[in-house]
Amino acid sequence: MPSSLSVTTESLPKSQVGMTIEVPAETVDATYEKVLNRLASKAKLEGFRPGRAPRALVEARMGPAALREEVVETIVPEVIREALAEKSISPIDNPDVEVLELERGRPARLKATVTVMPAVTLGDTGALDVATASVDVTDEMIERRLEDVREPMAEITPVDREARIGDIVVIDVEVEAGGVVVPSESRQAMEAELKEGVLLPELIEAINGAKVADTRSATVKFPDDYSEPMLAGKDGTIKVTIQGIKEKVLPTLDDALAKQLSEGRHETVEAYRNSVREQLEESAKSLGQMAREQALVKALVDASSVDVPDSLVERELASHLDTLDRSLHRQGLRLDRYLEYLGKTPEQWIAEERPEAEARLKVDLVLDEFAKQQGVEPSEDEVERFIEEQAATDDELKGRVDELKRGANTHRYFHSRLRRQRVLERLNEVAGAGSQGQT
Repeated sequence: MPSSLSVTTESLPKSQVGMTIEVPAETVDATYEKVLNRLASKAKLEGFRPGRAPRALVEARMGPAALREEVVETIVPEVIREALAEKSISPIDNPDVEVLELERGRPARLKATVTVMPAVTLGDTGALDVATASVDVTDEMIERRLEDVREPMAEITPVDREARIGDIVVIDVEVEAGGVVVPSESRQAMEAELKEGVLLPELIEAINGAKVADTRSATVKFPDDYSEPMLAGKDGTIKVTIQGIKEKVLPTLDDALAKQLSEGRHETVEAYRNSVREQLEESAKSLGQMAREQALVKALVDASSVDVPDSLVERELASHLDTLDRSLHRQGLRLDRYLEYLGKTPEQWIAEERPEAEARLKVDLVLDEFAKQQGVEPSEDEVERFIEEQAATDDELKGRVDELKRGANTHRYFHSRLRRQRVLERLNEVAGAGSQGQT
């Protein structure tokens, strides 16, 4: 630009900056000259050799509107670049530009709206107060775990009695909605264990106490997002006919079985039971720490202020949709068919996912700002050591350390993991790790 610009800015909602730019008349005229010279050098007009037609004739043939359009396309990118540099603005997407005035011999006026990374105002981390429930390992939990590990060794035998909780029932299933049978939900001779998490609570209650040849029914409210459109959001009746009942008997836990289950590490039932208790207590401790970290993150995000730009949300949604598309493709499915199966248009899917995408971005932005203020950004050496540590404990990564360090994507992945780990550790420290509430 041969002359300086006059640029005024204003802050707008959604982390946008408005710029009003005045371009000196001499700059406008110089751009007209440059455009005309370029067009004349390429013009092919009858009676003139290529590039030799007079500029006045070229301009007359083009007309003022077309010439102005060429000038706009030439001057706008240069003006916007200079204006952004002058005000030290770093946009995160292409500015929205409106040409208010542009005529030869007069200053031009442009208006631009630029989206920038949002400012984050962190809440007072020292004032964060979260209470997370502690989990006490009970004898009942230990017995349940001991049952689970013996489950694959259970003997299953047919019995001639009523069905009881824990039995395996052989059932024919028929589902109706509005008096119409739904064929896709029907099953013949289906085996199912009569326990929570395997069958619906309504079915467990209906089948418990039934005998072979009995037919029992249960009314169920299907969720709105149920995969079968005929049932989604509707009340349905599940009818089951008992074809068989099998009893599952777990082997007795004695010293020999304890030694087998522990792969020889424990000689007695008591030693094995104590080991199981320690494992459950360690798991409970890890779950408690995870719950505290999640509560602290939520508390910090709720206490912080950030206006997430629409362009970031759009980018996040596009990335999520692309990830879903690639995941479906690996399974031999198409995105459009998948959305059709869900009964949603792409626009509906985006609208439903938008709040979650914005929430994810807010968490990321708040934690990024916290990381900057606390100085927990890991160095390259620390990331490489972290990769080595992870590879040493993961069979799939062993022997691939050099490859993981060289790969740009994998390096970013491990950098992000280490950074998030440090952020959570630091957040736990500054929030007062010793003030954890017990409920």
